[in-house]
Amino acid sequence: MMNNRKQVNLQYYDSPCGRLVLASIGDELCLCDWNDMQSAERNMRRLARYANASFKTESSSVLEETKRQLDEYFAGKRKSFDIRLRLVGTDFQHEVWNALLTIPYGTTMSYKDIAQSIGKPQAVRAVAGAIGANGISILIPCHRVIGCNNSLTGYAGGLEAKKVLLGIETQNK
Repeated sequence: MMNNRKQVNLQYYDSPCGRLVLASIGDELCLCDWNDMQSAERNMRRLARYANASFKTESSSVLEETKRQLDEYFAGKRKSFDIRLRLVGTDFQHEVWNALLTIPYGTTMSYKDIAQSIGKPQAVRAVAGAIGANGISILIPCHRVIGCNNSLTGYAGGLEAKKVLLGIETQNK
């Protein structure tokens, strides 16, 4: 019987607001998540199931390029990312994550705004759940989503990290 396991390469990136775990399959980034957080564990399990993956701490060209672009982002020199992504989730999650990619640098939208943008205005809670399942933080900018009263609400990397990310973007807009 043939083994169809995909190798997932793992690397770590120390950002100004916490350690990120990065993962790639082939030439696509499939994970950029906050290390040591429950969301990262959950997203790695989902990735392992989806890809029938074996994880290996090894670099790849896409992981090195992601680190370089994250360096530029945190230095205020990059406003968008040019990395091939492999989204691992349901069709609905893909729809929500693609909507997040349309939020301009330095601006925010509410969960309700996202639900309306995908034509599902009643699905605010489902949208919030899909955003919470985003495994490619920063590049898919879930940090740009706020409560409808403009409050900073849950973020996988913690509210302090969310404040730092929004601060970088507001400063360099």
